[in-house]
Amino acid sequence: MRTLTVAAAQMGPIQKADSRESVIARMIALLDQAKAAGAELVVYPELALTTFFPRWYHEDRAEADIWFDTQMPGPATQALFDRAREHGIAISFGYAEKTPDGHHFNTSILTDKTGAIVGKYRKVHLPGHVEYDTERTHQHLEKRYFEPGDLGFPVWRALGGIIGMAICNDRRWPETYRVMGLQGVEMVLIGYNTPSVNSQRGNEGIEKRLFHNRLSVQAGAYQNATWVVAVAKAGDEDGHHLFGGSLIVDPNGEIVAEAKTEGDELLVHACDLDETKFGKSTIFDFARHRRIEHYGLITSRTGAEPPPEV
Repeated sequence: MRTLTVAAAQMGPIQKADSRESVIARMIALLDQAKAAGAELVVYPELALTTFFPRWYHEDRAEADIWFDTQMPGPATQALFDRAREHGIAISFGYAEKTPDGHHFNTSILTDKTGAIVGKYRKVHLPGHVEYDTERTHQHLEKRYFEPGDLGFPVWRALGGIIGMAICNDRRWPETYRVMGLQGVEMVLIGYNTPSVNSQRGNEGIEKRLFHNRLSVQAGAYQNATWVVAVAKAGDEDGHHLFGGSLIVDPNGEIVAEAKTEGDELLVHACDLDETKFGKSTIFDFARHRRIEHYGLITSRTGAEPPPEV
């Protein structure tokens, strides 16, 4: 048995006026709770350090740079890394990254138990739009402020297992999980900030949004025989609501823990990474059961690009 005790650290709303220091204090409080609960890894949401700023339109794109971090850890986040190191707990969280050469990414990182960054992922599937859209109920300008991730879907041998990361909209795309699944992933860490109302279909409703959240995560876990830890930022941010529904899903696609609130909340579960072995050696034994030659026949007939080999 290879047990990794994980804490999904859901966060309540972060208002536009909230200071970075106040946000870090909340993250540290969750980290302290996780330590008391015996967690070895704490997973925070997408854009955990700020409000979901892509809802705000800046005609001058550079005005949005106030939300971006140019180094990690930096002056504000160092305290979080220090506390994680003191506790001997690994952490993963999302933030807006501005690179030294001026590129902008929606990024997540993974540390080891000493606080050293061992993995970085940049969001590939950016939703939303580029210019202000008068037809939407609210703006979703990720395509304006971020570039698509340029690191692919890597996995890392860390914390006694094979760990991968994804961010928000990535969780809806089967290839996200499959590319990591083909590398033997045993746990996928996902942070998200998802509006309760679809900006292009205002009557969809929060229950259907939560249903699709569970559906995407459970399917990805089951079809790749992997644990998935999906963590939300939730609640009313300056009049714009994000749904919660943070959850931990086992390699059979079953939910083993799910958030009950839209505030700061900790879900803790002892995940046996060896539970991934059964699915990976039976129904989802990719080496025996995937039919690459048939994918090629399909793509040659349709003109589509064949799937990448990993």
